[in-house]
Amino acid sequence: MTEAGRGAARILVVEDDPSIRMGLEDTLTAKGYQVEVVARGGEGVDRALTGRYDLVVLDVMLPDLDGFEVCRRIRGSRGAARGVPVIMLSARGAELDRVRGLELGADDYVTKPFSLMELLARVASVLRRAGGDAPEPIGLVLGDISIDLVGQVARRGGARIELPSRAFAILKVFARRPGEVVGRDVLLDEAWGYDDYPNTRTVDNHLVKLRRALEDEPDKPRWLVTVHGAGYKLDIPRDAVQWAPGGAPR
Repeated sequence: MTEAGRGAARILVVEDDPSIRMGLEDTLTAKGYQVEVVARGGEGVDRALTGRYDLVVLDVMLPDLDGFEVCRRIRGSRGAARGVPVIMLSARGAELDRVRGLELGADDYVTKPFSLMELLARVASVLRRAGGDAPEPIGLVLGDISIDLVGQVARRGGARIELPSRAFAILKVFARRPGEVVGRDVLLDEAWGYDDYPNTRTVDNHLVKLRRALEDEPDKPRWLVTVHGAGYKLDIPRDAVQWAPGGAPR
């Protein structure tokens, strides 16, 4: 069951901190997801293995079973839960912890503190990837600029704009969620991937170059807007995006 399929996605949140747990439940519910919350790892395993969920949001530091063990048991199960996407949350930002979570089968790893908007973007991204058949953007129109995301060609009034391949990857990340805030980590995950993972400063540098190429006034961007403390937003309506056959997501 996915967002694109049989109604709102069902999300299991396993988090022992009451304030974070409540914040996640309220935010995800307000976004339209069906949310269940538990505070202990053992209960999280039981729910994940016996329920039907589209995503598990899993804290690492839990009072009984830690998140790594919960993830291991979910991935080691024989039922449908084995393939449910998992996003791990942790205040431990060490690279080895991140690698361990991914090696155990987590689909994403978010370091605390995080913004709720960033988490929402990651949730949507993981659910979209899990859906497999979600429509993909193939083009963008920014005023007099047309961008072919498949052929990797950008033109302004017929004249070609030279952009590197990475720029098209970044624009595609934005095009998947027009008008929505996209965190730097989401850009890193989708435009670079885990095998080639630079730091967030790299994102900022690429955005500066993109603005110089696409904006009439790069210091006062119209399209690629900074949302302080959260990330960036491609400030366009959905009808400015051209989608692959199947139409735009609702």
